[in-house]
Parts: sequence; structure tokens; C-alpha cells
Amino acid sequence: MSNPGTPTYEQLRTFLAVVDSGSFAGAGRQLNRAVSVISYGIGNLEAQLGVLLFDREGTRTPKLTEAGRGVLAEARAIGAGFDGLRAKVKGLLEGLEAEVNMAVDVMMPAERLGAVLREFNTAFPTVSLRLHVEALGGIAALVLDRKAVLGIAGPLIDGVRDIDSVAAGSLVMVPVAAPDHPLALMAVIPPGAGRDHIQLVLTDRSPLTEGRDFSVMSSRTWRLADLGAKHALLREGIGWGNMPMPMIAADLMAGTLVRLAMPDHPGGIYRFAGIWRRDQLPGPAASWLLRQFTERGTADNDLDRLGDL
Repeated sequence: MSNPGTPTYEQLRTFLAVVDSGSFAGAGRQLNRAVSVISYGIGNLEAQLGVLLFDREGTRTPKLTEAGRGVLAEARAIGAGFDGLRAKVKGLLEGLEAEVNMAVDVMMPAERLGAVLREFNTAFPTVSLRLHVEALGGIAALVLDRKAVLGIAGPLIDGVRDIDSVAAGSLVMVPVAAPDHPLALMAVIPPGAGRDHIQLVLTDRSPLTEGRDFSVMSSRTWRLADLGAKHALLREGIGWGNMPMPMIAADLMAGTLVRLAMPDHPGGIYRFAGIWRRDQLPGPAASWLLRQFTERGTADNDLDRLGDL
């Protein structure tokens, strides 16, 4: 059995034009070619592949054969790949990035992150995204190491050299515990009571702020590198700790977690900032992402008149 030849992109493009327009004449109008050129191109493609793609007998409208239907799906995929390649190269020629590396603070509400990235995919279909989700100083560390061109970081970047920043919203962090936790069972929580119980603390995996404690008051701590794990352990009643309000709103409604009215540890505002290296300005796609986070952040309100964390 002989092997099929390799069709050209123009041959596949002609084939798709005949299928989409429903006729050789329609394909000719679509491609600005004579009907004879279209017919000749399809004949050559059939000869290359060794199969008939259209049944031309007894009808003025060419109909796909079984082999033609099988080839059609592959031809569309190849056509889409060529279109994507041309769009990507066009973007590169215009200065658009091929890929954006972005680092985002783990506290960023999932709904906001998802909404921005959904719109990013629509606005920049040719740009790949590499997303890093980190805590505390991990975002700034990735930007400083040039592993991310853009970061949406928490409030721990003050004094970091070589980084510029812009405000990108905020959220409320509050202390919570399971409803059967000793602190939750107290009618009034006296000052200092939190020190007598395990505090679940998100730890930093980066050297930038390694060893520093943030909003820690208990000498008994469990340090976790994952916010989801902290959430799960809080619901199990293992300890108490600060959590972002958007992440635990459903728990507070359902009663699986309760907000602790701690007079000496009421929680606070966790502020986000868009960050980038001073010597590596974000490109068009990364700048679009930065603008989305900063614009959406202007609508954030400081609830409960809490201070900054």
C-alpha cells in the first residue's frame, strides 16, 4: 500500500473553502480564484492523499465522501493551527508577549482571579499564561528572580529594593475557629486568650521574609504552607487563625466556622499591590492584567474600620 503524500496549506485551505461555501464556485469567490483553479487544486489534493474527497456525480453540489469527512476534521485542526501561528507571530511583531509569567498572592479571591483570567484569554488568545500562586514574600521573590514579570502581592513588599508597585485592592482578614473550639464557646473572649491555644499560621516559603511572623500572637503555632490546608484544619477545630473573608463567607453562613471577637486581635485589612521590577517593565498583555487588578481593586471597601495588617 502506498503512503499518502503531504498536502500543502493552500490545498487544505481550498478544501475547507469548498466545504464551507458548498461549491467550487463559492470557494472561488471566497479565495478570489477561478473555478478551474479550485477544481485543479482539489484534484491535486485527492491525488496527493490517494482518496476521493468529494462525490461529484449526479449533483452540481459537491458532497463529501466518507474519506472526505474523515479528512475534514484534521484539515480544520491544521487550519486553526496555522491561523494561531500567524496571529502569534503578528502579535510578536507588534511587541506582544508570547507568554506572561504572573505570580499571585494566595489570598486573592478566586472569583476575581478567575474573572480577570477569563477576560485575559478572550483579549489575548495567542498569549500563554504561566501562573504562580504563592504566599507572603514568595510573590516578590519570583518577581525579583525574574521568574515572574508581574506580581499581585500582599502587604509585605515595603522596603523591597528594585521593585515598583501600585495599589491593587484589599480584603478583610478575620480570626475564626470551629464552633466547638474553646475560644468560640466563650461568651466574652478576654485579652490574651488566644495565646493559650494553637494558632494556625501561613508560613513563608521564600527567603525574602523567611523567619518573620505576621499577625502571630500565640506561642503555640502550627505553620502551614498551604491556605487550603489551613482552612481545613480550622474547620476541624484544631486551632484558630486569620482567614480572608471571601474564602470563609460560606462557612460563617453555614456555621462551620465562627468569627472570634478577640479584643486584642480583631483582624485587619490585607492590601494587595501590583509589583514589577524597575528594570523590566510589563509588556502589553502583562500591563493589561495589571490594569484589570488595579481597576477592580478600587471598588474594595475597608469593612469594619479595621486597621492594616
